[in-house]
Amino acid sequence: MRAMPPSVNTGGGLARVFPFLRLLPAYKPAWLAADLFAGLTLWGMLVPEGLAYAEMAGAPVQVGLYTLLASLPLYFLFGRGRTFVCAATSSSSIMMAAAVAPLAGGDPARYATLLLLLVLLTGLIFLLAGLLRLGFISTFLSEPVMTGFVFGMAVYIAAGQLPTLTGLPKTTGDTLVQVLHLIEHLGRANIVTLALGVGALASLFLMERLAPRLPAGLLVLGLSIVAVHVFKLETGHGVALVGAFPSGLPHVAFPAIRLADAAALLPGAFGVALVAFSQALGTAGTFAAKHGEDVDADRELTAMGLANLGSFLLGGLVNGGSMSSTAVNDGAGAKTQASGLTAGVMVFATMMFLTPVFHDLPKTVLAAIVIHAVLRLMKFGEMRRFHRWRRSEFALAMIALLGVLCLNLFSGLLIAATASILRLVWQAAMLPVSVMGRLPYATDLYVNVEHNPRAEPVPGMIILRLDGPLFFANAPALRDTVRKQLLAVPAPKAVLIEFKGAPDLDITSVDMLLALCAETRKSGAQLYFADVSPGARKFFQRTGLDRVIGKDRMFPTVKQAVTAFVRETRTARR
Repeated sequence: MRAMPPSVNTGGGLARVFPFLRLLPAYKPAWLAADLFAGLTLWGMLVPEGLAYAEMAGAPVQVGLYTLLASLPLYFLFGRGRTFVCAATSSSSIMMAAAVAPLAGGDPARYATLLLLLVLLTGLIFLLAGLLRLGFISTFLSEPVMTGFVFGMAVYIAAGQLPTLTGLPKTTGDTLVQVLHLIEHLGRANIVTLALGVGALASLFLMERLAPRLPAGLLVLGLSIVAVHVFKLETGHGVALVGAFPSGLPHVAFPAIRLADAAALLPGAFGVALVAFSQALGTAGTFAAKHGEDVDADRELTAMGLANLGSFLLGGLVNGGSMSSTAVNDGAGAKTQASGLTAGVMVFATMMFLTPVFHDLPKTVLAAIVIHAVLRLMKFGEMRRFHRWRRSEFALAMIALLGVLCLNLFSGLLIAATASILRLVWQAAMLPVSVMGRLPYATDLYVNVEHNPRAEPVPGMIILRLDGPLFFANAPALRDTVRKQLLAVPAPKAVLIEFKGAPDLDITSVDMLLALCAETRKSGAQLYFADVSPGARKFFQRTGLDRVIGKDRMFPTVKQAVTAFVRETRTARR
């Protein structure tokens, strides 16, 4: 692990707004060369990917560069990830197209307006979520579910790029329909287009393996442009080209926004934001952990919100955390966010002086770049790990994957989110309650009898321990456990519940405890409590539960409760 520059607390409140200021006092001249080299390497990857992702989103190719003009400098100003790259991604681009296309009705002007509106809504969602400190929401999509969804999305994207790769017209329908249509018409493919696309794809993988620090995408892009000139591929062989697109800076314009369109796009914007931030947080966490740093999810949300609002102003795409670009940036030796700023300056130079070069760029090469990028999202190793470690989580991953392939992106996302939430609810409802016993050689030590066969019960007393929080969804589980133990233990006189696992209570759980108190008394037993947390104790007092139980039945520890019960039992026998 190479050494990373330390953070320096300087600049006071200004440094909290602009995190890069913390690094300035510690910045060494040697890091500048590393950041410049990494930035140039990053530029070589981001330019071809930006063009390809714009094409995927259904936007003019230059829109991918407009995105970078906004996201790279704005993340430099407001983000904290030193090697993290904020840029358009394959997943956010294809989800944009999926959200906008049904509403555009085939009108290119309306499509462009809705695309910009989606960027605005996504940026606002990011920004508000960051300011309201809602970064934890992304964790509601579990890793297996997110992996399955992204795997399915990668297959969906790759299938959608195959017609461009082969020179065949696109068709509609789900992924399976598109693949079958492609196979059926493969004999009509443009052989030159297919050879150029497959050759570009093979070259990308070969250079990634043999020379990973080279800007493979930019080299393949350049070689394909040369091939078009030398072999007259457009006029002589019908290879489709990107064509001319504007140079210079984008024209800042605000589209006419209708509330009805915003309302129709809002669910899609939430979906794009959830997936983009989940991937970004995963990327940021991976590389922060590599360098011994932490990730502030709320700060990242705010930074990405501002980057997306900037992208909206410049007419760009939704941007998020690019795993492949971040890996390239980190591998190239980047020390700070200055590498991203360097790449941003080079994108600016590209827009000002180099756009005519891309006129003869074959579209099949852009398709190859996209396919190369998304194939890395098909994590076969992770799916095998899920299958080996826990079949139920593998099943959830497969449900999310098949939801994307058999339905569509947003239906797949809805299935993935629902599966995650249902799993969370199911686990929360299964409150773990341990039956405790006393070890014979340590009379003040109480342990789970299932895990310690030598543990002995206290005569006449059932001792239970909550191993998780108690709330409305799992309150019946505690009640059922108490009922089961009252039937299993001969003539119990007391039920003691160790309550430290429940930091707080809600009304449903208090109502259950009130009913349980009456039920245990009716069976001839008393309800005792030990180690009640401060939050739960306050709720006991506010609701009067402590008076119903009896303050003489509440104890700081299990040992004190057992001692009081034994003493009371002996007194009653005299």
